[in-house]
Amino acid sequence: MPRSSVPRRSVLRGALGAGALAVGTGPLAACAPGSSGAEPRKLTGTPSASAKGEVTIWNRSGDLFKVFDAAIDKFRKAHPEVKVNHQAVDIDAKLANTLITGADLPDGSFWDDAKIGSQAEHLYDLTDLIEPYRKETSPYKLSVNTVDGRIYGVPWDLDPGLLWYREDLLEDAGVDPANLATYDDLLDAARALKEKNPKAGPIHMDKDPFLGQLWLEMLANQQGTSLTDAQGKVRLDSKEYRTILTWMRSAVHEGLVTHAEYLKQADLAALEDGRQALVPWAVWWSFAPQQLLKKTKGKWRAIQLPAWTAGGARSGAMGGSSFIIPAKAKNPQLAWLLYEFLCFKQPGYSAVYGPGSVYPGGLNTSVPSYTPARKADKPLFKPVQALGGQDLWKIAVDAAATIPAAAPIPAWWSKSVDYLGNNLQRLMEGSMTPDDVIDDSTRKIQRNLVDRA
Repeated sequence: MPRSSVPRRSVLRGALGAGALAVGTGPLAACAPGSSGAEPRKLTGTPSASAKGEVTIWNRSGDLFKVFDAAIDKFRKAHPEVKVNHQAVDIDAKLANTLITGADLPDGSFWDDAKIGSQAEHLYDLTDLIEPYRKETSPYKLSVNTVDGRIYGVPWDLDPGLLWYREDLLEDAGVDPANLATYDDLLDAARALKEKNPKAGPIHMDKDPFLGQLWLEMLANQQGTSLTDAQGKVRLDSKEYRTILTWMRSAVHEGLVTHAEYLKQADLAALEDGRQALVPWAVWWSFAPQQLLKKTKGKWRAIQLPAWTAGGARSGAMGGSSFIIPAKAKNPQLAWLLYEFLCFKQPGYSAVYGPGSVYPGGLNTSVPSYTPARKADKPLFKPVQALGGQDLWKIAVDAAATIPAAAPIPAWWSKSVDYLGNNLQRLMEGSMTPDDVIDDSTRKIQRNLVDRA
């Protein structure tokens, strides 16, 4: 989302939000592993339209901060008696410790979905305030913000997975994107591309262990599963994960893969010279043709991901963030008033996603989690010229509507990259089998992370 050589990298270090479905439970019935069991501090009641006071809000620095700064100006016009101190902060370095000590706390903060469950005891329970919006909010975003049946984050962005492809190369190889309905179809397309260009490794697989594991969870989310269930039990040993890993091994063994680090030099070179033409990735990959790809700008397009089974979900979530209100905040109700405006009200969500000084065409690297803001026929951002004028909004919101609900992300997820993320790399390099990855990763995650939690 920020303009940098590695977009969203700092945001994504821990911003999981991806791929966890609590089988047999509703999105509000999940229990986060490791929750303290302490009585939650509930935030109830809403300030009046004439509310007065001062509120301090933390956000990440960069372009996203500027986007929210402009949107907060709209809030100030609606609530002129509320002073908003919007501060750019290194949230990863400061927020968790600040929540524990209670010193110099903000009244509200942007935060990764992955970190909310493990810090619920330090946050306000927002369930009652979100209740009027619950039925029209993405089940996925609600569920990853839920601990012991209570909601602790205000759902913001939804990051659906899409299939990005080079339109010219697929046409030249006789591949119709409309026929890429399943992942078997995707392998067939890659074979056709490789037959046309023997040097090609058409499908991207990421060389970074963290992003590789995050990608794996997106693919698992499509099938209604995740690394753990709602009670924190590791469920990597499953038909769904074997299906993904077996598909990956087939692609690797047939030479259909470019194994490169996300939008680094080798990756960009393969995208530009035609060796890489199929990228199953989150909506925020749209940054690449807009900012980084020069030779092939305008040649890329997006469609929904293939399904794992006929009629299955055509997307999964990959990343995500929400807003939290610390339980020791001085002005929590004013923070709620702001977040309600940005996420659930007009002109709040239009001010975030619509055209502005930072992004003249609008913010097109995610979509809102609130359904009324996510209407296919009422786009918040404009067609993307770097995608040949494609209506990315409709494609992304249609994909977002298929994302299954999830379970809270365990506090140890990022540490599991040392096992699963690294083993996934070995599979991509051809030195591990799917069973090797499952058995070794499950044993080490259970022994070193779950049992010690």
